[in-house]
Amino acid sequence: MNDVDQITKPAIDFVPDGVREKYGRERDKRLRADAENQYVQMSGPLAQFLERDPHVEPGFAREPLTDEVDVVVVGGGFGGLLAAARLREAGVNDIRIIEAAGDFGGTWYWNRYPGAQCDIDSYCYLPLLEELNYVPKERYAYAEEILEHAQRVGRAFNLYDAALFQTRVRDLRWAEDTKRWTVHTNRNDAIKARFVIVAMGTTSQPKLPGVTGIEKFEGHAFHTSRWDYDYTGGDSNGNLHKLADKRVAVIGTGATETPNISTSFSAPPPRLVFVATSRPIRSGRAACSLAGSGNAARTSMTSPWESRSRPIWSTTAGPRCSATTLASRQRRRRQPRCRRRKCFGTSNSLTSRG
Repeated sequence: MNDVDQITKPAIDFVPDGVREKYGRERDKRLRADAENQYVQMSGPLAQFLERDPHVEPGFAREPLTDEVDVVVVGGGFGGLLAAARLREAGVNDIRIIEAAGDFGGTWYWNRYPGAQCDIDSYCYLPLLEELNYVPKERYAYAEEILEHAQRVGRAFNLYDAALFQTRVRDLRWAEDTKRWTVHTNRNDAIKARFVIVAMGTTSQPKLPGVTGIEKFEGHAFHTSRWDYDYTGGDSNGNLHKLADKRVAVIGTGATETPNISTSFSAPPPRLVFVATSRPIRSGRAACSLAGSGNAARTSMTSPWESRSRPIWSTTAGPRCSATTLASRQRRRRQPRCRRRKCFGTSNSLTSRG
């Protein structure tokens, strides 16, 4: 008998099959037959959740364009930036980049909520690091650094001159006789192009849960991907001092809420409520309410859970992601465990006075 044969498996104090069954039951609670249909369209009274851009001055206007280019790139996130940068390297300079936001960055332009961070290794996630001779500051970069890198790419490859910001593509039409696309936008542009590259990511559209009464909520409301620092005060590092006299509720306890709550408050507001399951929202005296649409919105409607109002620093959001753990992580700059998912901010924040 050799040494390998003498090795015995360590004893464990639980039954693996039982753990798998438990997780299976919890998973089944969170599966919803309505899937994407559980969300509501951001139109009518809910359009403000999508259309408002807190990072630009209102009232932007420009003359429509009717020029012709070689390539139109739809989207100014990393997909569009990388495509445009490679085109520049290949000598294709006659391009247009059409982006709905006020700058490059894609999802990282929009998601600036407190504590926003990407949990994919930044050396793999951020493009063109070697070309730009840039070394990320963090192994798992925070949103601010990611946005700065997107802007760095835009400057390095002279892409700002080719960009049409605050512009949405309405339709693409192919003309067989001229062999050209015509790109129509909400700014009444009619741009012709030989090629069109559609580089819109899967996270470009915020989602709202189908919570009864959400359109009637009378308090101040915003989606976390449109974080309103003018209302909350503070910045991406937290200290939302303007919420000190507000009651705040959060619908959603997923990867967005946990870091933004744990880094947001220097002191807990008078009332902070975590809601993991979508419930009806009542207008009126409810001081603060957040409508979630990330993992939390997938929670079973038949087994709701709500934490009681209690100080934020004692409120947990699961065995791996407590508020106290993440607050300590922010202080010590420790890295998150998960390396496979990005925090894209798919829940909402509603606040009101009182």
